[in-house]
Amino acid sequence: MPSIDIELELRGILPENRIRTRYIDVISFASDAGFYHLVPKAVVQPVSEEEIISLFRWSHQHAIPLVFRAGGTSLSGQSITDGILVDLSQHWNKIKIEESGDLVRVQPGITGAMVNAYLKKYKRKIGPDPSSISAAMMGGILSNNSSGMCCGVALNSYHTSKYIKFILPDGKTFSTESQSDYNRFQAECKELYKTLEEVQLQIIADKSLYNKIRRKYQTKNTVGYSLNAFIDYTHPLDILAHLLIGAEGTLAFIAEAVLQTVPDYPYKSTALLYFPDIFAACEAIVPLTNAGALMVELMDRASIHSVEHLPGMPAIVKTLPESAAALLIEFQENSLEQLEARVRNFLSSASELTLFNDPVFTNDPVEQDFLWQVRKGLFPAVGAVRASGTTVILEDIAFPVEKLGAAILDLHSLFHKYQYFNAIIFGHAKDGNIHFVVTQSFSTPEEITRYDRFLREVVALVVEKYGGTLKAEHGTGRNMAPFVETEWGGDAYEIMKKIKQAIDPQLLLNPGVIINEDDQVHIKNLKDLPSVEEEVDRCIECGYCEHKCPSRDITTTPRRRIVIRRALKKLEVEGDKKNYNLLLNQYQYDGLDTCAVDGLCATACPVDINTGDLVKRLRRENHSASANKTALFLAKNFKTIEWAARAALKTGFAINQVFGKNAMFILTKGMKKLLPAMPLWSNHMSYPPRLSVLRNNQQNSANNGDSTVVYFPACISRMLGSYDGKKKNLMETFMSICNKSGINVIVLENISGSCCSQIFSSKGFNDAYTFTANDIVGRLWKTTNEGTLPVVIDVSSCAYTLKHIHPVLTEENKNRFDRLTIMDSVDFLHDEVMEMVTVKHKKNNIVLHPVCSLQKMKTQQKFVRLANHFAEGVTVPKYAGCCGMAGDRGFLFPELIASATNPEAVEVNEKKYNGYYSSTKTCEIAMSDAVKENYESILYLVDEAI
Repeated sequence: MPSIDIELELRGILPENRIRTRYIDVISFASDAGFYHLVPKAVVQPVSEEEIISLFRWSHQHAIPLVFRAGGTSLSGQSITDGILVDLSQHWNKIKIEESGDLVRVQPGITGAMVNAYLKKYKRKIGPDPSSISAAMMGGILSNNSSGMCCGVALNSYHTSKYIKFILPDGKTFSTESQSDYNRFQAECKELYKTLEEVQLQIIADKSLYNKIRRKYQTKNTVGYSLNAFIDYTHPLDILAHLLIGAEGTLAFIAEAVLQTVPDYPYKSTALLYFPDIFAACEAIVPLTNAGALMVELMDRASIHSVEHLPGMPAIVKTLPESAAALLIEFQENSLEQLEARVRNFLSSASELTLFNDPVFTNDPVEQDFLWQVRKGLFPAVGAVRASGTTVILEDIAFPVEKLGAAILDLHSLFHKYQYFNAIIFGHAKDGNIHFVVTQSFSTPEEITRYDRFLREVVALVVEKYGGTLKAEHGTGRNMAPFVETEWGGDAYEIMKKIKQAIDPQLLLNPGVIINEDDQVHIKNLKDLPSVEEEVDRCIECGYCEHKCPSRDITTTPRRRIVIRRALKKLEVEGDKKNYNLLLNQYQYDGLDTCAVDGLCATACPVDINTGDLVKRLRRENHSASANKTALFLAKNFKTIEWAARAALKTGFAINQVFGKNAMFILTKGMKKLLPAMPLWSNHMSYPPRLSVLRNNQQNSANNGDSTVVYFPACISRMLGSYDGKKKNLMETFMSICNKSGINVIVLENISGSCCSQIFSSKGFNDAYTFTANDIVGRLWKTTNEGTLPVVIDVSSCAYTLKHIHPVLTEENKNRFDRLTIMDSVDFLHDEVMEMVTVKHKKNNIVLHPVCSLQKMKTQQKFVRLANHFAEGVTVPKYAGCCGMAGDRGFLFPELIASATNPEAVEVNEKKYNGYYSSTKTCEIAMSDAVKENYESILYLVDEAI
């Protein structure tokens, strides 16, 4: 077949900006959360069903495979390809709540957690609850027939899907919601209709096969196609629609689904139970299930050991013997009385269990969330501590519950036989579904053979000895494709092949997944994880971070930044200078320039990898000696820089006054085309504020109150701290609040030229960062009377920076720093002001933008409580996230802000609010630009209310 220009051909279907063929794009999409690796020919981003149909037609015309990918959290190699990868993560996120929350209509590109966020006010949620629900999207949740910790079999994707709309590879579209489609399906797809009818009759006639199908789907099972559809449904259209659940995108494109939701019980009680050995833990499963526990999660001693160091873990876990095991359990009910009765009932019979100690239950949502985050993070946590250069492998199997203890002991024997000494076991004990994690290198033929022999013994153990399931919830993928027939037998496997052939005769839709005649496919195209650098080496590419990243829809994500770093290392080792230089050059903008270094990725990462820190280090290493000297010079003369910045702003406003309010925006936009480093003017920037309140109130003690604070107005407040329509600037507002609250204020001495150091830290200018950090500690030390007075700073991002400068301080300043009390304005208002003042005026309806720093400092709830105290109605957008401003980066790369703020702005603009509030000036500018409303500091809400 003659070669074609794929990008050129695809432009006949999609615009250029939704076709990605650059080297960096195809390399970064070559990995998902599994341990396989395929480089796509192109990544495309369709926005409509018409474009999907055109892609199917294009695929058939050129005989190039298509693979659909949503969140990319699949673990068995089913969301990668060497064909065309169809990325659904950006444009397929519509949702509609129906029948008062009993139903929810979703597209494939919205995360499960976001769906649950919309359902929360109805006290409902979707049935499937995979550990990856914050990052996993509905397309994958449906296509993999996801289940999870709570839903078991009855509430998985298959059983809770009410209506399904799908597009077949031939471009025909059907929906089980449309009655007319049933007749149309029979008329337009005669051969497929006939095939499905024939298979149904075959299964009904073969009692042995019928019973096998019924038995195997009484427990979790995602091996092969969902043959239970032929038993559970009558009409071929319903059968086909439910075959798609768990088909891993090999049969059709699921464009939309309507799911039946399940109760989200408001009252929960959680406990971590410890047992002397795994057998004792397994013996407790049935009694716990009978007692009404909705969640029963098993953890062996090795898995507990992998997380015992985490802050907040019970002290007992470090004292457990090597044979110990644990069950994380939870009861859920509609009322507190019902919940307490459940727990009492269990405790009354707990003495019959062989427990290591007495059960301790918690109803505290914070403590419960911590325990479940620990459980959800087991897989990545183990992967993070593996030897550098090795791959983490997660297998997903199920046994009859009554045989689980014996099966686990047999698995331990296999771990020892094949020298997987760091293997761990955990899983959904109530369903007999366990996951085990092993780590190894695939760098030599011997290592690959070791894994192959091990896996084949696991298959024999699961299928032949225990009659279990090789994939309970993670999907067949490439990993178990060679063993589908082993589990199901020849007749059932032939049916599966017949289904695939009838729907996708050219085998172009996710080929090689589920149906694969290559009995070695599970050990081909294995992912290489070379040793690169500490931040990179710990990552297992799970993708949990991606939904947090502000650059995810414009360039790349934390996971993909790390995938690219690994690719660079591999190219370097191979001596491929051409592709190495190409990738390195493309990485500058995608990987470095458009990273906001906000660190929110770490809040979602189970092993706390902050890709922002990696990017800061890479920026630091990229700086020349002269650039570092210039930055240090600016840091030492920051007072002059501050004066110059205020003068430049005044000049800009003068130009706007003379030539029109958009003059500076147009001027700087034009200049950026010639000089990309030119900051873009924002019309939501404000005229530099009056500083007289700082000069006149170096010590404001007129109140003679008992409380005194040192006020550190951030440099951004001193330059941009005024607000349209407000008589007081930010600093005057802070002083006003303190005056009304009876709090004495001392302004930081020599305030001009002071800085928290964020501007240099984020850009990787280490010398300038070190100088500024030490300088501010010296100033704070003096003004706080050697740490006896607390410091309040009025910008949250600056407060976060200040709290994390310890590593670059001198020994003397480290000692000083340890004695300083640094408060963000949110802490100050919540802890010192809120309960001391009388609320006189409350706004009816306000919306908040919680900045990244609040999430990282774990003070977002304080921010929300503060707002609720001073306003009647408070909304925190479901899509609230990093705005991408990152200090001044948004001025340099405004496209980053536009992309990052879009989901939140669309949501906020659905209604009108009486006030728009945040706690960092530059983020307020970004959100004001996006929403076209004036965002203000939360200080204004408080001042105007008291």
